[in-house]
Amino acid sequence: MRRVRVDCHVHTAVSGDAVLRVEQLAHRAVELGLDVVFVTDHNETSAALAAQGRDLGVRIEVGEEIRTADGEVLGLFLTERIPYVLPVREVVRRIRDQGGLVGLPHAFDPLRAGAAAVADALCAEGAVDFIEVFNAKVHDPRHNAAAVRLAERYGLPGTAGSDAHDVTGLGAAYLEMPAFGSAGEFRAGLSAADVVGELRPHAPRYPPAAPG
Repeated sequence: MRRVRVDCHVHTAVSGDAVLRVEQLAHRAVELGLDVVFVTDHNETSAALAAQGRDLGVRIEVGEEIRTADGEVLGLFLTERIPYVLPVREVVRRIRDQGGLVGLPHAFDPLRAGAAAVADALCAEGAVDFIEVFNAKVHDPRHNAAAVRLAERYGLPGTAGSDAHDVTGLGAAYLEMPAFGSAGEFRAGLSAADVVGELRPHAPRYPPAAPG
């Protein structure tokens, strides 16, 4: 079966704290040999939806990193934006209603808005489809190790993402996995995925854009 390289967590300038444009993303992804990139902007899907299906040399899939009062949730294979003011279980419901997958990004990094406080409860309830087990921008490798243990505890598959906010960060972490054409095939293929990545905790931080 053909295998593909997939960066599961990338931000564009639409996120407000990133400087990566879709065209830059596509050009760099081709250089790196990435096949699929999930654009997971903060509380936004406009850039991903606009790029999906374009002939960019790399396949763009729609995701969203959604802020809740209990921490951030990653939705993949979305068809529309989910507001960031909702309770975490309502966010889970809305992702699932779109046929999407629910994940927990950088859950154990104390300097990020992870959902560590509710992670076990959500996993036990069956509300989580995958755990981000390798995020290239965590501040300590032990945070990724804790995510691996969470996934193992509940028998959940893991993903990897660069969490890139600029062109140099793209592809710092990705999966090599069987090719997929749907959310179900992606989730099934995670069991045969290999994580490739390097930590990039020194990556520059970009302040949120000023209103207006």
